[in-house]
Amino acid sequence: MSLTTAIPAVISHYGYWAVFGMVAMESLGVPLPGETVLISAAIASAALHDMNIVLVIAAAVVGASLGDNIGYWVGRNYGAQLLAKHGQKIGLGERQLKLGHFLFQKHGAKIVFFGRFVAFLRTFAALLAGANHYDARRFMVFNVMGAILWATTVGLLGYGFGAAAERLAKPFSLTLAVLSVATLIWLWPIYKRRESALMQEAEAMAAREEQAQEEQGSGKPKAS
Repeated sequence: MSLTTAIPAVISHYGYWAVFGMVAMESLGVPLPGETVLISAAIASAALHDMNIVLVIAAAVVGASLGDNIGYWVGRNYGAQLLAKHGQKIGLGERQLKLGHFLFQKHGAKIVFFGRFVAFLRTFAALLAGANHYDARRFMVFNVMGAILWATTVGLLGYGFGAAAERLAKPFSLTLAVLSVATLIWLWPIYKRRESALMQEAEAMAAREEQAQEEQGSGKPKAS
């Protein structure tokens, strides 16, 4: 059975639970077509009238929020150790990990919020946020906001445009991917020019965090 025929069958059998489960698993880091399931359910809601679009969107929001929060805590408890142990094998040494941590602390809200609209980040942003110890409360706020905007936009797209949404979804995702690559290419020379300064800031942040941890462990008052 192909994906094209499997997804409608799953939605027909499990209804809102299919939307909730697939979106939650994708958000948790499992490479499943959560967005395609949401679009298909929205189309079914418009064409067959056997599902309520508001409940379809709500199921996607809850699934995305829950999956991301589980992914965040998995990343927070295990991600950093795995990256420290095996990161070198994929070119992520100590300096790169410190820089990644620094950039996530500076721009984590944008990554969490807008990452919901990009396939790769939709799957791994929560794990990366946890691994980089991004603030849990800020993560939850921007995660829910991003989930609401994403589910509402994609759900209404599917509901409003019917079958055409599936044809539009792939070009839309491809356009986002191309724009992301183009942006990276444009930003790369700027990043290289600022790499030394960014590394100094990242090293300084790491030193401050290490000092704070040592002072907390020894019970000494934090230096002003």
